[in-house]
Amino acid sequence: MKKRQKGVALVELGITISLLLAICFAVTEFGRAIYTYNTLAKSVRDATRYLSTQAAGSAAAHATAQQLAVYGTPVASANQPTLVPGLTTSMVSICDAADPACTSNTGQGSNPAINTVTVRISGYTFTPVLDLLGFTRFYAGGNTSLTSIPFSDISATMRQAYE
Repeated sequence: MKKRQKGVALVELGITISLLLAICFAVTEFGRAIYTYNTLAKSVRDATRYLSTQAAGSAAAHATAQQLAVYGTPVASANQPTLVPGLTTSMVSICDAADPACTSNTGQGSNPAINTVTVRISGYTFTPVLDLLGFTRFYAGGNTSLTSIPFSDISATMRQAYE
């Protein structure tokens, strides 16, 4: 005896497609997070590379390096967008041989001493476009959701060649 099966495939499609879309959006947001992290790492390397050719402690060079790290250019214009959303120059710190608080960057090695410069981005938080894990409220039974991902410090250190 054949039972009525009309519409069962449509219900299965509805359940499956919602799960597949959630996975697709999650993979996309994960890719955006990796892209953002990579962009920050490259900008820190560029700023460090620039400072490695400048005199230690130069305020003008530090300001230029901060502009490089945040905007990707040595001189930012008025309304220029940052490389990644939410990045500010206050998140960029510079440590070189002229800063007495940065003992790890002063006189490494011996005869001649090797000075290094470190540029670090601290406190950056990645914000997803969608609240992808809002569905965990349903599955976890709580109010868990993904609204931001704090990145750990991103830094680069290079030898400061300028004497």
